Amino acid sequence: MNTISGAREFLPANIAVITVSDTRTTETDRSGQTLADRITAAGHILAHRAIVKDEVRQIRAQLRKLAARKDVDVIITTGGTGLTGRDVTVEAVRPLFDKEIEGFGVVFHMVSFQKIHTSTIQSRATAGVMKGKYVFCLPGSPGACKDAWDEILVHQLDYRHHPCNFIEIMPRLDEHMKRKKG
Repeated sequence: MNTISGAREFLPANIAVITVSDTRTTETDRSGQTLADRITAAGHILAHRAIVKDEVRQIRAQLRKLAARKDVDVIITTGGTGLTGRDVTVEAVRPLFDKEIEGFGVVFHMVSFQKIHTSTIQSRATAGVMKGKYVFCLPGSPGACKDAWDEILVHQLDYRHHPCNFIEIMPRLDEHMKRKKG
């Protein structure tokens, strides 16, 4: 059950959206726009939005730039999580994770199964932590982006959500990097 505590104040996150596509433009990017609209409607800040080609190097370069920015807390990609030869988001992103959030893919498939049944098996939605930032890799369809945001991310990216949420542990995501320095 998703519960919001009135005892806590909403804390907006700075969220970047990357659409991975060889064919989409800003005008035709319905999935990126779906996420951007939902992010701002929820009270978060859209810190950055971009479209990159289905190329491992380009995806990694964009993620590394965003992970280095102090004004980005969360990165959401859309596209490139399928099974075709051009779907390389997971291959590009997974090696950059400090930790993988396995439960995200599980819950995404549970939500998706209710809408598209066994077709959800064709998605490789994944998530992880990279340099103290959350990274969520969603399929490229607007419906999948709506489902991931409305059923999972809107709750987990809300500090008021109980019993726990991603925002409350965000300050501790990079503890391992601090230990290495000290």
